[in-house]
Amino acid sequence: MPAELQELSHQVEARWGGRVGLSLDNGAAGLACRMECRPAELPELCSWLFSDQDYSFGGLVVEQRSGWELRYLFYRARSGWLHVVASLSSGDGRLPSISRFVHAADWHEREAEDLFGLVFEGHPRLGDFVLHNDVWQEGLAPLCKTFDASQPVKHREPDPNWKPRRIVEEVGAFAMPVGPIYSAASAAVFFQLETVGEDVIRAQPRLFYTHRALEKIAEGRRPDDVVLIAERISGTSAFAHSLALCQAVERLCQLEVPPRAASLRVLLAELERMRHHAAAIAGICESTGLAVAAAHAAMLEEELLRASGALTGHRYLFGLNRFGGLSTDLDDAACGRAAAATAWVAAKLAALQGMLSKSSSFLDRLEQVGIVSSLNARAFGLVGPIARAAGLVRDLRKVQPYCGYDRVEFGAPRESEGDGYARLRLFFREAQESAKIISTVARALPQGRFRTPETELRPGAALGWAEAPGGAALHWIRLGAEGRVERYHVITPSFANWHGFRLAAENFAFQDFPIILATFALSVHENDR
Repeated sequence: MPAELQELSHQVEARWGGRVGLSLDNGAAGLACRMECRPAELPELCSWLFSDQDYSFGGLVVEQRSGWELRYLFYRARSGWLHVVASLSSGDGRLPSISRFVHAADWHEREAEDLFGLVFEGHPRLGDFVLHNDVWQEGLAPLCKTFDASQPVKHREPDPNWKPRRIVEEVGAFAMPVGPIYSAASAAVFFQLETVGEDVIRAQPRLFYTHRALEKIAEGRRPDDVVLIAERISGTSAFAHSLALCQAVERLCQLEVPPRAASLRVLLAELERMRHHAAAIAGICESTGLAVAAAHAAMLEEELLRASGALTGHRYLFGLNRFGGLSTDLDDAACGRAAAATAWVAAKLAALQGMLSKSSSFLDRLEQVGIVSSLNARAFGLVGPIARAAGLVRDLRKVQPYCGYDRVEFGAPRESEGDGYARLRLFFREAQESAKIISTVARALPQGRFRTPETELRPGAALGWAEAPGGAALHWIRLGAEGRVERYHVITPSFANWHGFRLAAENFAFQDFPIILATFALSVHENDR
């Protein structure tokens, strides 16, 4: 056992004795450490890991097997993953909430309550989350094994008295509804902005209007089919999500990915990241009324889409990831042309950034606006560029290396101000780093196979992860004896960052709201999975 985990084991034994079991597992599940405890120990144990041991909270996986198994995911730089596992009998659906101590778990517990019917005692606000109470009744629990998704719900009993919850109660307070059809978002999302004057005091997003039940659809299917589902979680991060899923199955089946395939995966992941960031920059420029700059950034995004299409046959990189590597090999010369295209785009982005940095009217809309402190970013579990703009180094390519990223030299940009301008600078800087990675990989592509021959699927479960353009994407999959999916759960970066969006929107003027929203570059579809 590594020295760091030995020390952790000693501390756990001294603090909890036999009430917390600790084991090491570097096998299929890809765990560094597994802690088993009774539900009653969860709040104290998770609080200790998060606050005292500086672990980041990754998410919650709920499985219904012979009983309930709840798996709380934690990670720390270069320390592997730590899974805190608590079990409940099938007839018991109550356990203590950890959100009071680990606020990043807030939405994860709300989702589990809505979709499984579990009750997290002590949570301040359960219900009316994924399943809106004005449309669906409480207690439906559609992810339970007993729920038949092939049949329509016969008796829908929505709450006829439902109305949006108000937080601000001062004299003169009012709420301004925005959405759910909203021009700056690609899907339905509702915002309730509460105030007593010109500044937003409380901003509450309401999502899940088009929940697609992808995790339920995956049950009973072959893993190959689930790759198609993963790609459709969000088209703008299709490659990252399918990569995370493939790595989960590869870890479960101990399937080695050839060096060439690993390098090509890195190249494609960075091409997707660069395109995503160019689109985010275009959105920020558009939100501030800079039509020419927005059009320029949008044209650069189009160049990257064309480069993706020319290299792979699909502008959004669909159909490429397969278990053991890629569905097709990519020509070395074509990879070189893609690298040249991204280098050209990177130079144009640098020129655009230089022009924007000299526009005082533009900077006035971003600097010191939409601030998220490092402390709040950690408390809410923010990820990706949003977290790094607030000073947190949360990049799975660095802290939990995968797919050969530990063999590629690249920088991990970070800003400290946590405002809209810091987030914009992060998008620019990361796009430059992506171009460098693509160039480095394209110059030294290993020769050999692009895919390992398929192997027999094994029963069991594993976690796969990738640093998607928006942040950490975690995919948990469990296969049964016949190689069919028993449980599939996805934790998306937008799920984490939507949770913390109100931190940036509150205490700023109404006219700043669309700009702050643009600087977060959030995906609604990643939540409506």
